[in-house]
Amino acid sequence: QVQLVESGGGSVQAGGSLRLSCAASRYTYTMAWFRQAPGKEREGVARVYTGSGNTVYADSVKGRFTISRDNAKNTVHLQMNSLKPDDTAMYYCAADQRGMYGVSWNAPRRYNYWGQGTEVTVSS
Repeated sequence: QVQLVESGGGSVQAGGSLRLSCAASRYTYTMAWFRQAPGKEREGVARVYTGSGNTVYADSVKGRFTISRDNAKNTVHLQMNSLKPDDTAMYYCAADQRGMYGVSWNAPRRYNYWGQGTEVTVSS
């Protein structure tokens, strides 16, 4: 079992920044951030392989968001800059502990552990 606890959400104005953190109870192979806005499907934001540090991002956040990991603390961060109102959503941390590398990184079914979510609100 892996417990994931997110923190760092809040309300900011457009153009502002937030840093989300996700603390895992143990080491995981792959960690990702997803988000879900009201009435919309959950979408992948970014993924990191905790071993190699390899990252991938959704097109909508490239150049603005950065995912990073601190393996010593089993923690993953999401630095969000130049925030837009469209970034408003509940953000979830997810972990793949089964090594499902054949499944797309942004498919929720790849991840078998999820955090409770942290809310991000960006006002114009």
